[in-house]
Amino acid sequence: MIKIYTDGACKGNPGKGGWGALIQLGGESIEIFGGELNTTNNRMELIAVIEALDKVRAEPSRVMVFTDSTYVQKGISEWILNWKKNGWRSSNKQPVKNQDLWMRLDELKQGMTIEWNWVKGHAGHPENERADFLANQGVESI
Repeated sequence: MIKIYTDGACKGNPGKGGWGALIQLGGESIEIFGGELNTTNNRMELIAVIEALDKVRAEPSRVMVFTDSTYVQKGISEWILNWKKNGWRSSNKQPVKNQDLWMRLDELKQGMTIEWNWVKGHAGHPENERADFLANQGVESI
């Protein structure tokens, strides 16, 4: 079982952003992070998950993802089905924001069994706090 803890950060929204992920694979922990200029917090939250899944896609396919973003957790486990059915339009008939990232995430999850978990951010959850630290490292790396 692979466990992935992700977070995004943004200084200004839009603004300078970062993403981070802690990947627990067997007895090994892998930390990844990065950042972008002129981005949004939601994009950083999505990119954190995308980068982590991309890193482990060649590994066994059972994954638990932990995110403090309800946007990511509900988006991938609930909303995406209707977005795809409605031609990537939201319930108010507008184009889905961050469609490029949602499509990439949808593609990456193919062939994997993923459990999507929401955790409360900034609540002392050690792995989530580490992901937050890594996301802020991503901001600083810009």
